[in-house]
Amino acid sequence: MSTTLTPLTTADAETLVAAARRAARAAGVAVSVTVLDAGGHPLAFLRDDSAVLISGETSTRKAYTALQLGAPTADLVDLVKPDGPFHTLPTALDRPLLFIAGGVPIHRDGRLVGAIGLGGGAPEQDHSFATAALTELAR
Repeated sequence: MSTTLTPLTTADAETLVAAARRAARAAGVAVSVTVLDAGGHPLAFLRDDSAVLISGETSTRKAYTALQLGAPTADLVDLVKPDGPFHTLPTALDRPLLFIAGGVPIHRDGRLVGAIGLGGGAPEQDHSFATAALTELAR
């Protein structure tokens, strides 16, 4: 029996962006937030006025990395160290991956439907803002 998967919507993406920004503001951090659908296409992007410019690029690359590998980027950092099994992966593809905490895949009914990426804070902060957004979406 096949079940229909509900894709990530623009309304979902807006919820994720708003929740991530609330978490970041509460910590006093200006961020960029990127939400991608299951195909890696942007559903939402927002950069706070005072966020560093590179945070836009890092949020997008973190989301893309989490989507492609189906895992939070925080869990992948050690895999690309010089002695790690994915050591050459960051430069092996045409689209660069970014192995810094802050990207988290989004699952619905056990299936990958997209990813969120945060940039602008310390890696651990970006990860916590992303997971806070996912908690909000799950409500």
